[in-house]
Amino acid sequence: MASVEIGILVSLLLAALLAAFLFMSKGSSRSATAKAPVNHLSTQKAYGTSEVAQHNKRTDCWIIIKNKVYDVTSYVDEHPGGDAILAHAGDDSTEGFYGPQHASRVFDMVDEFYVGELKH
Repeated sequence: MASVEIGILVSLLLAALLAAFLFMSKGSSRSATAKAPVNHLSTQKAYGTSEVAQHNKRTDCWIIIKNKVYDVTSYVDEHPGGDAILAHAGDDSTEGFYGPQHASRVFDMVDEFYVGELKH
């Protein structure tokens, strides 16, 4: 009887170790595939306000947030606020971007749309 109990105990221990290994592997693969933050300094493209202003429609939508230019065209249809994102298409959206309606995750995801700096 003792050998059966030891076998069950070893099986449970191995299952727990396997589960821990799978959990840790899943976590590390997620962080390995996570998008690295955009290095704003490596992209030295600069746009004037008149150039950004040309990108002012659903199918070509750029916005300015704190003197940084973002091409959010691919996000327009996904925007939880609907067409509100188009209110400042081709213009400065800083005030709306930092409004109370946005969850904090928006601050992390905006970097993937970065295309350059605003010329002064």
